[in-house]
Amino acid sequence: MGPMADSSSAPGLRERNKEQNRERILDAARRCFVERGYDAVTVRDIIRLTGLATGTFYNYYPDKEAVFAALVEDYVRGITRELHEIRSSATDLRTFVHDTYLTVFSRFCAEPELFHLISRNEHYIRELYLDSVLGISISYLKDDIRSAIDRGLIDDTDVDCLAAAFYGVGFEMTRVLVQREDRDPAAAAELASRIFLRGVGP
Repeated sequence: MGPMADSSSAPGLRERNKEQNRERILDAARRCFVERGYDAVTVRDIIRLTGLATGTFYNYYPDKEAVFAALVEDYVRGITRELHEIRSSATDLRTFVHDTYLTVFSRFCAEPELFHLISRNEHYIRELYLDSVLGISISYLKDDIRSAIDRGLIDDTDVDCLAAAFYGVGFEMTRVLVQREDRDPAAAAELASRIFLRGVGP
């Protein structure tokens, strides 16, 4: 009789294989959604890039909507938590504004494909996730602005409009940055901060 197998090795190997399969699916889906857009992508397209069996895909995700949601939600929830911590701990308005933009610009410049995923599928994301993943992100921003007003960092103002302006500047400046070869998130964060803190006059 051969040596006894390590009882922890099989479950450990299975977990590693599951994680590798999930990553292959997510990577293939990301490539498909960036290159072709959500509407044009099928589950078959994703499976073809993974090299996995069709049944393996469905062990992880029931449809393309679920795998798309996994890509978007994991990222947005993570950066939302990080930005909330920055803004809620800010002791002055410059830190509140500048550090938020620097974090966003740096993250997307380091991983431009993530921004392409979001911008290429922006309409679909807004339509499907406005009350969930994007809604949560915008809700945190509004709460952080209200908190900053209470702390005296921001004058009492229209929170909804300010949040829209804050978000819009960040999104559109990120769009410009990721299209450049010489990306400079620090310079962009300084410009965004100047727009909000001083305006663009001399």
